[in-house]
Amino acid sequence: MALVLGSLLLLGLCGNTFSGGQPSSTDAPKAWNYELPETSYETQDSHKAGPIGILFELVHIFLYVVQPHDFPEDALRKVIQKAHESKINYDEPETVLLGLKIAYYEAGIILCSLLGLLFIILMPLVGYFFCMCRCCNKCGGEMHQRQKENGPFLRKCFAISLLVICVIISIGIFYGFVANHQVRTRIKRSRKLADSNFKDLRTLLNETPEQIKYILAQYNTTKDKAFLDLNSINSVLGGGILDRLRPNIIPVLDEIKSMATAIKETKEALENMNSTLKSLHQQSTQLSSSLTSVKTSLRGSLNDPLCSVRPTSETCNSIRLSLNQLSSNPELRQLPLVDAELNNVNNVLRTDLDGLVQQGYQSLNDIPGRVQSQTTSVVAGIKRVLNSVGSDINNVTQRLPIQYILSEFSGYLNNTESYMQRHLPTLEEYDSYWWLGGLVICSLLTLIVIFYYLGLLCGVCGYDRHATPTTRGCVSNTGGVFLMVGVGLSFLFCWILMIIVVLTFVVGANVEKLICEPYMSKELFRVLDTPRLLNEDWEYYLSGKLFNKSKIKLTFEQVYSDCKNNRGTYGTLHLENSFNISEQLNINEHTESISNELENLKVNFSIFLLGEAGRKNLQDFAACGIDRMNYNIYLAQTGKSPAGVNLLSFAYDLEAKANRLPPGNLKNSLRRDAQTIKTIHQQRVLPIEQSLEKVTRILTSLDFAQSFITNNISSVVTEETKKYGRTIIGYFEHYLQWIEFSIREKVASCKPVATALDTAVDVFLCSYIIDPLNLFWFGIGKATVFLLPALIFAVKLAKYYRRMDSEDVYDDVETIPMKNMENGNNGYHKDHLYGIHNPVMTSPSQH
Repeated sequence: MALVLGSLLLLGLCGNTFSGGQPSSTDAPKAWNYELPETSYETQDSHKAGPIGILFELVHIFLYVVQPHDFPEDALRKVIQKAHESKINYDEPETVLLGLKIAYYEAGIILCSLLGLLFIILMPLVGYFFCMCRCCNKCGGEMHQRQKENGPFLRKCFAISLLVICVIISIGIFYGFVANHQVRTRIKRSRKLADSNFKDLRTLLNETPEQIKYILAQYNTTKDKAFLDLNSINSVLGGGILDRLRPNIIPVLDEIKSMATAIKETKEALENMNSTLKSLHQQSTQLSSSLTSVKTSLRGSLNDPLCSVRPTSETCNSIRLSLNQLSSNPELRQLPLVDAELNNVNNVLRTDLDGLVQQGYQSLNDIPGRVQSQTTSVVAGIKRVLNSVGSDINNVTQRLPIQYILSEFSGYLNNTESYMQRHLPTLEEYDSYWWLGGLVICSLLTLIVIFYYLGLLCGVCGYDRHATPTTRGCVSNTGGVFLMVGVGLSFLFCWILMIIVVLTFVVGANVEKLICEPYMSKELFRVLDTPRLLNEDWEYYLSGKLFNKSKIKLTFEQVYSDCKNNRGTYGTLHLENSFNISEQLNINEHTESISNELENLKVNFSIFLLGEAGRKNLQDFAACGIDRMNYNIYLAQTGKSPAGVNLLSFAYDLEAKANRLPPGNLKNSLRRDAQTIKTIHQQRVLPIEQSLEKVTRILTSLDFAQSFITNNISSVVTEETKKYGRTIIGYFEHYLQWIEFSIREKVASCKPVATALDTAVDVFLCSYIIDPLNLFWFGIGKATVFLLPALIFAVKLAKYYRRMDSEDVYDDVETIPMKNMENGNNGYHKDHLYGIHNPVMTSPSQH
């Protein structure tokens, strides 16, 4: 019944659907955190046996020893194929070979079953002949015990052996009671378990429309976000353009603003330069006169008589050769005045630069407003497209075959639930019969072993080693009787118990090895998925049975695994082959519609810096005076001195050479001349260089700013517009991708179906029925098998506990062992044996 229910559930899910190829799983889009609400199910994914599982594992180990072969996939396939044949010829070599393979696989079970059958046949026969034999005073039926020297040892061995065997039997009986209780307990859970699975399946049916509604609701969220960006296009797009332009334009405007002050300073500098240039001629003349005086002084010093004596003459000659360097720079006297540049600066100052800069700031801040006003019609068009996309998505979800599949599945579910409601009471009734039968069987075995225990207890406690076989006490005799009662019950019922054990063993072992284990390892699914196995015209049974397209690879194993992994019905059943969600949603088509509207998004504006008048004045100022000013700047920046030589370096060199001369007037004169040169550098040359440096001014910032605006403003606007368009499209592109992912992988997750199938096969059939059934035959079978040695030892031991009718007689006292004499003839005492007088044991008074 469990297999029927599981098949109904699986076929109910797949029934009346369309086929599909093997899909490739995709990852959910990461740009948006869309998540379908989690659906909670009541039924647990796995079943745990608890502490009793140790006993079940013990049975599994025994079954592995009995049946160590791998699951016979090939043999099972051939058996199923043979079952579809109208007539089977058992004489065919192929059929014979298949039979041999089955026999080889079932060898362990067959062997155990044959041993059980042998036990069933022989035990009644042995019991019958044993009973007849004892009735004829044979086989230990004679109430007479022979004297044996090892009698006490044998009695103890028989008692210990029987006790050990009874303990083993008791363990088997315990297994039987536990298994019987487990069946009853678990069957009682079946109704609750079935209700839980049906509740989960109905949750699946009820939650699927809600999931689709949730998906559609997320479109409104996405659309609202896009509409918000469209309504805020002034801050989103305009703000983006403004942010791109601000780092390049604002510093330039700030620099132009500061340039007004700089130009005023330039005017003052140019006026100072004019006065400076006028004084350069005078300074140059004074410099030339000073240098001439120094050269005259040096030549006079070099006429000293010491300069004619070596090595002083070499130093003097070196100084004499360098005197030509002491001359002024004639270029300084050729520098013109800067009257033209001063006029240009005055023209620039007549322009209101501060006002023009403020206009530039304003034109930059007006960008968001211009974007808003220029894109009104385009935004309206985009909104119309987005509304139409929502209608298209709604139509697609309405045409999803999932809804139809679930409506059909609902019918299967109702039928299955009705079937369960009708048959569960019958199952519970059968369980009561099974429980009662198991209780009777376990109680019967318990009764037998109790007789053995009572026999051992009474026999051991009541045994008197000084008593003879004919004088044993009542307690000891009762123990022997209990043992013989146990033997009689063993012979009477053990073969019946073995019949039950063999039947349950054959059923339980085969179901465990052929259904439960291969179901857990999915080998059973692989057999069912064999091409053309269940129907020779269909390559794949599921796709052929359900979709009439047998070449599409839709397998039991794949459907079960996908459902087990909580995959959606669409992806599990490969519905893309009949209703391709990618083509229906057509992400590219919808995004292309939005893109077409965004292509109409044109934003045009310009940035006002200084206007034509301001720029022209600055350009005239730069063009008219640039060459002359650059020449002056060149003199200052290249390090050329107005004196034609670096006087400071010359003075230090002269001072160093003078220090090498011997003390005297020459040395002192040269050092005075070096100091004079340093003074000339400080007082004449440095002021001239500082005057030249005042000419350098800034005139390039405006050209750079205007160049940036002219060359880059259009590209910035284009890039920001495309970026804005990609943002709007990205919302819906990611949403549509999420829809496709959710419908394929999440919507109508068929995990409850896999759980229901697990419940029917793994939990109900294997865990609730087969595991306790196997534990039952394992325990009862062990107890029944050990009844055989138990009854043998019980028969042997009963002879030592029961009161005998006669005992051994010795006619010759000398033949009686001394030990026997001391012990009262080993406890045996009988005045007459078959009417013959016993003189040894008769007292004198009797004569």
